[in-house]
Amino acid sequence: MKTDFNPLNCRMLCQQPQRLNIWSAWNEHVPFAMSIVEMTLPRVIVELGTFAGVSYSAFCQAAAALATATKCYAVDTWMGDEHAGFYGPEVYEDLKAHNIQYQSFSTLLRMTFDEALTHIADGSVDLLHIDGLHSYEAVRHDYETWLPKMSERGVILFHDTAVREREFGVYRVWEEISAGRRHFHFHHGFGLGVLMVGSEIPPDLAGFFDAGEARPEALRALFSSLGHQLQLEVERQQRERRDAARETARQAGILGGARRLKSKVVTLVRSLSSS
Repeated sequence: MKTDFNPLNCRMLCQQPQRLNIWSAWNEHVPFAMSIVEMTLPRVIVELGTFAGVSYSAFCQAAAALATATKCYAVDTWMGDEHAGFYGPEVYEDLKAHNIQYQSFSTLLRMTFDEALTHIADGSVDLLHIDGLHSYEAVRHDYETWLPKMSERGVILFHDTAVREREFGVYRVWEEISAGRRHFHFHHGFGLGVLMVGSEIPPDLAGFFDAGEARPEALRALFSSLGHQLQLEVERQQRERRDAARETARQAGILGGARRLKSKVVTLVRSLSSS
């Protein structure tokens, strides 16, 4: 039996995330990431394209808080690509340190998406997040190769569905595959598509889709507002760190200047004393 979507009944909706990142395009979707774990209670979550781990850590945090016995897998080379940019090993090492708290159920698979296929059983994935290389061909390939891994309760998330530049083709794939299936599309945070591919819709998710059909703009406004607040908080913290660093540098400059002045005074006094 489906249930109506009531934000007041969603424990994870306003949960404070433990991991955000100034460079992540996912900050604004963290409230939904945590909420969909609550709505679907997934047995297996797989993320294709993790970068700093904002979305993945949100999934893990919700799974831990709800004690869902979920198995989580993040798949990435942690080298970057032409759309996300390339980066060094420090990104992976930082996420690895954060992920220690979830190591009982979370695994970081440092490999390509195709290589990871042999690590995940067919028909086992309840929640899949596709966020790798964003060209049309790459996204279509990821969707088609991972579709057999989806369970009868399977849901797929597609990020950057609103981006139509730099040869991003997620929006084209989304338009092709969402027709005829239960889905919802968020416009904020570069766009996020929610697609039901399984035949058995979890009751709370069915209520979410119903709310999306009946009041799409109200649903978008709710999650956009919550996500925007998180982004503003990340930017505020970044400004505070930058201002603190500048103040530290200024104080160091003042201290250095005082030391130099003292040295000059001592040298002058000695010079006068010897004359």
